[in-house]
Amino acid sequence: MAKSKVLVVGGTGYMGKRIVKASLAQQHTTYILQRPEIGLDIDKLQMLLSFKEQGARLVEASFSDHRSLVEAVKEVDVVICTMSGVHFRSHNILLQLKLVDAIKEAGNIKRFLPSEFGMDPALMGHAIEPGRVTFDEKMEVRKAIEEAHIPYTYISANCFAGYFVGNLSQLGTLVPPKEKVCLYGDGNVKVVYMDEDDVATYTIKSIDDARTVNKTVYLRPPENILTQRELIAKWEKLKGTELEKISISEQDFLSSMKGMDYAGQVGVGHFYHIFYEGCLTNFEIGQNAEEASALYPEVRYTRMEEYLKRYLN
Repeated sequence: MAKSKVLVVGGTGYMGKRIVKASLAQQHTTYILQRPEIGLDIDKLQMLLSFKEQGARLVEASFSDHRSLVEAVKEVDVVICTMSGVHFRSHNILLQLKLVDAIKEAGNIKRFLPSEFGMDPALMGHAIEPGRVTFDEKMEVRKAIEEAHIPYTYISANCFAGYFVGNLSQLGTLVPPKEKVCLYGDGNVKVVYMDEDDVATYTIKSIDDARTVNKTVYLRPPENILTQRELIAKWEKLKGTELEKISISEQDFLSSMKGMDYAGQVGVGHFYHIFYEGCLTNFEIGQNAEEASALYPEVRYTRMEEYLKRYLN
């Protein structure tokens, strides 16, 4: 079967650049949306030009120009959107509704993968404020996709290692603590940690797979389902030292929201659901879903011991 042509929207972003690389590596004809709003952001432009040198094709379109979006979509078979949905970077989830309108009008898309790549929003209807806005908006986009009868795949990639592993899941830093580490409760809630490059590899694997049409694909490779304590133990073994562990109660953790800015409150809410509630692992994968490492056992996914080695001196 011929490989689908892919359009990546948000191709210079945190996940987008990885999706582009994975698409090229798996030999898909790969287009990247080049938006005039890029303005004088030379880093983004140079990244686009670098991808072009590697074989990607740039297609100009703007979210403020519906016709240009429709024409861009008509070039490809699959659209993958990776626009940011985190409040400390930029939060553009609902901008995808314009993309849904363009895909609906174009009428040629075999698969649309909206910007998700985290917790499954369909399971987060109970999420606390203000962090629930992320899930509510993703569900609004899902509703628009499904009402337009656009074939889709939703990717639930859980915890990005760059934000949750190198820092041993500490808020407010990206590097390992040197002396003390905070535990969420007893630190024994199961979490799923993913190398972002593996997220991209699994995502591209799914786009031409009939088993993933109109389904959620969960990224839950067995060896990366760990508790926070287990993650810390891996770091201590690599480093040859032991960190002092300070347990934070559920009540104290939620109380820490007071006085935080909006982005901080959103982050605390999400951490609460992951590390206290166990929202990534407290359910069985249902009939309308698949697990990526079971679908694609040929992918050698990165284990967290291996990932942590990059943080050693």
